[in-house]
Amino acid sequence: MEKLPDPARVVELRGRVDDGFPALRADLEALVRIPGVSNAEFDQAEVTASAAAVAQLLVGAGLDVRTLTVADGRPAVVGHRPAPPGAPTVLLYAHHDVQPAAGGWTTDPFEPVEINGRLYGRGTADDKAGIIVHLGALRVLGDELGVGVTVFVEGEEEIGSPTFGAFLAEHRDLLAADVIVVADSVNWQVGVPALTTSLRGLVDLVVEVAVAQHPVHSGMFGGPVLDAVTLLARLVATLHDERGDVAVAGLGLAPDPAVDVDADQFRADAGLLDGVSTVGSGPLAAHLWTRPAVNVLGLDAPAVATASNVVVPSASAKLSLRVPPGQDPVAARDALVAHLHAHAGFGAQVRVTEGEAGRPFAADIDSPVVQAAHAALAAAWGTAAVDVGIGASIPFVADLADVFPDATILVTGVEDPASAAHGPDESVHLGELATAVLAETLLLDMLTL
Repeated sequence: MEKLPDPARVVELRGRVDDGFPALRADLEALVRIPGVSNAEFDQAEVTASAAAVAQLLVGAGLDVRTLTVADGRPAVVGHRPAPPGAPTVLLYAHHDVQPAAGGWTTDPFEPVEINGRLYGRGTADDKAGIIVHLGALRVLGDELGVGVTVFVEGEEEIGSPTFGAFLAEHRDLLAADVIVVADSVNWQVGVPALTTSLRGLVDLVVEVAVAQHPVHSGMFGGPVLDAVTLLARLVATLHDERGDVAVAGLGLAPDPAVDVDADQFRADAGLLDGVSTVGSGPLAAHLWTRPAVNVLGLDAPAVATASNVVVPSASAKLSLRVPPGQDPVAARDALVAHLHAHAGFGAQVRVTEGEAGRPFAADIDSPVVQAAHAALAAAWGTAAVDVGIGASIPFVADLADVFPDATILVTGVEDPASAAHGPDESVHLGELATAVLAETLLLDMLTL
């Protein structure tokens, strides 16, 4: 597996990818036209239709295909082709469900359209492109495929994969693999591939600050006691120091990344207003990938339009904590809860309701399979891949590592910084999609050596 791809083989497989890409693009467009939003507020018959379309594609690729569910779960599609004697098995993951398409689109989100080499539509990048990468690699290699393959396309990633653990427990033997490829991440930029080697974990909770049993007149009682909204604001302000670094004792730090993020590009991608500065000491990439981050996601307090002249007795905030690679999320949550209780001002009562706790992930970058992935990416793109972290969380990656501790997990991507996953005008760069198909084809070809 440490051997570099043969240049003649790269040229041959690139030609096959180019020949087969129009059909792959048509398949992606057909998938995008199915509005399979897994959020329960939307028509779940579309999610079922999306699973059926994926199953049909995998059957056409020569796999033994089943559509499976567990209690309260969305349909997942599992296709399998057994390994030849002595060959490894590779699990290829993607998801077929998508985010809702809210306002702000300049195209029809469920009618794909090409503009300047990019295909626009909900799910074009996240993550129906991942399905196409797996499908394309299988089609290109055909009977030359020398490894066992299991394609696992779930249908509830966009709602947090709530039954993923139960699905793994029930179908462990079906999904067992030596190598796992998760095609649901992002490349460094158009023309430069990336391998995601770290993911932050995720903790959320709701903190309530209370000062009185009921509202009282602010003119009669205001002054000697601060209202709960003010005290909540003061408490939230203690989560960061004067530089903007997270100030919660007990939270870990992973090593700084080897590469950094361009500050001007970050400002543009984030849509920062003029004059708003980035915060924190150290590299920007560290704050995005390997250090904790705390954000306020929402507040429960009287609305401005209906507010009255009272001392507000209680107020709540939902907090999100991104956990650095290497730290246990429960320990991180405990540290945050302890901080909230310790820093409530003027004797205000604090109550915390704990929410999600997803684990971080860090890859073994020295493993032979990771090196093979780097070689495949470099051969496909013509330039070395960048090891990146992702500040967001994919908690099921840690679940896969727990259930299959001997498997090497590779987190790859088709998206680029302009893909706008989850947002209006989501798109995939068609040239990058074709190159990603070639890279995975090369990787599967190399894993047979």
